[in-house]
Amino acid sequence: MLTMRMELQGSGIHVSLIEPGPIESKIAPNALKWFERYVDRENSAHSEAYQAQLDRMKGGGTKSRLKLKPDAVHAVLRHALLSARPRPHYVVTLPAKVGVALKRVLPAEMLYRVMAAQS
Repeated sequence: MLTMRMELQGSGIHVSLIEPGPIESKIAPNALKWFERYVDRENSAHSEAYQAQLDRMKGGGTKSRLKLKPDAVHAVLRHALLSARPRPHYVVTLPAKVGVALKRVLPAEMLYRVMAAQS
């Protein structure tokens, strides 16, 4: 994203990164049929992780009171599209903002451990 933004500087084309974080959507129910059709979870080295993912999808996805409605993403997308000077980076939800902050202060190995524990 940074390289593309630099390459297009002065062209009138602006590049922005939108990091939404958890947003309410129908991705889990929509993905379920494709997951069941194409993922061979029984014969995979990742069968336990796949089963946990399958259970989450069957339950409608991850539940979180921190999930925002899709209009939160629409608001920043609208700003990025209509602004004469869009920001280079839009972070939408609190979990995404925490992730950005952790990325700045934690060593990479520790950041990945924290992220793995949350998934």
